[in-house]
Amino acid sequence: MVDRHPMWKDLGMDLEAHDQLCEALPAAFGDVFLTQKMRPEGMAFWDMVAADVHGIRPAELVEEKKKGRKVFGTFCTYVPDEVVIACNGIVTGLCGGSEFWVPEGEKYLQNDVCPLVKASLGARMGRTCPFFRLVDEIVGETTCDGKKKMYEIMATDVPMHIMETPQMKRPKDIDFWASEIADFAQNVQEVTGVELTAENLAHAIDVINARRRALARVYETRKNPDVIPISGTDALLMMQIAFFDDPERCTQMANKLACELEERLRDGVSVFPAGTKRILLTGTPLAIPNWKLHHIIETSGAAIVCEENCTGTKFFRNLVDDTQTTLEGQFRALAERYMKINCACFTPNRARIDEVLELARDYQVDGVINTNLKFCITFKTEAPALEKALEDAGIPVLDIETDYTDNDAGQLRTRVEAFVEMLG
Repeated sequence: MVDRHPMWKDLGMDLEAHDQLCEALPAAFGDVFLTQKMRPEGMAFWDMVAADVHGIRPAELVEEKKKGRKVFGTFCTYVPDEVVIACNGIVTGLCGGSEFWVPEGEKYLQNDVCPLVKASLGARMGRTCPFFRLVDEIVGETTCDGKKKMYEIMATDVPMHIMETPQMKRPKDIDFWASEIADFAQNVQEVTGVELTAENLAHAIDVINARRRALARVYETRKNPDVIPISGTDALLMMQIAFFDDPERCTQMANKLACELEERLRDGVSVFPAGTKRILLTGTPLAIPNWKLHHIIETSGAAIVCEENCTGTKFFRNLVDDTQTTLEGQFRALAERYMKINCACFTPNRARIDEVLELARDYQVDGVINTNLKFCITFKTEAPALEKALEDAGIPVLDIETDYTDNDAGQLRTRVEAFVEMLG
């Protein structure tokens, strides 16, 4: 493997602390991914990226920055990648998914804050993640109170642009979101020095729509009731890397994987034995390298066949209308698409419950495991209504609250095994 230390040093990273993180990741990855059987050959690409997760893509970004391109870091699926790409910018996801970053985040935030928020702040302020060091600007959004306060702290260390996300989905809220996208577009033009035109935004819409279609193809193969061609653990890795990979390469590799999985369906090649219980995972996002729940569930006699979260269907469901020919029309089309994402931050939020019920039917699941990162108030508060709707529909559901540590792994495994056994 290439020695990345010179690059990390140039980025101003804490090399000693970062080496500690790098030492732990290979073993964790091997225990979770490489112990699986009959993995698709197409996963070799994502294995390669994960093996050098702080090297391959950051090195590409360094080279692109030398050419004058700007890098925008994001935390949320509501931020429209299309606007950045249209101005020759690069988007990279930034959410922290490791307990390693939490202690540094707790130097600035109290303990009773979501681990994703603490880890994300810790990754930036502790200088132990190259993606956080490479960004020219971070784009925040007001979907989470914890993140809003985190952005204020982070703004002391890196340029920020905040998009005010509506809390409701009335027509005037969609109009407001379109105006926020227009303001964001002005900001992106100022940072990149590239003028936004309807033509280059139309091309960017096509690029991101193509990525959505490719990821959706992979998920379509998981709907088959008899053959499960890919583990949920592998599908999660694909989705996690999609947040920071080059979108056109992501499209190419996801389509290649989808072709292999479609062939597996025709040949009856399944990675789980016949009769394995099918699980829909709902709730809070699972940022890389948070693989804990998938690993526990899929080594406890069940298979995850769909994820209803930001690192799942929320990322690719619904395309942007590509027929608009003016910037005003395109901003409205973007707003309409992004406001179809059903996050727990909205009120009222019956649409998310209906979407979960739809996914449960489409993926023919035997049960739902609803997950919540500790101290995520919106998803936790919404859980009882979601669970009642599932129970009313005759769908068994298990509620799990956890964080990034492994302290509760044994307890979670016991609960998951009991739930799977109850499914029969």
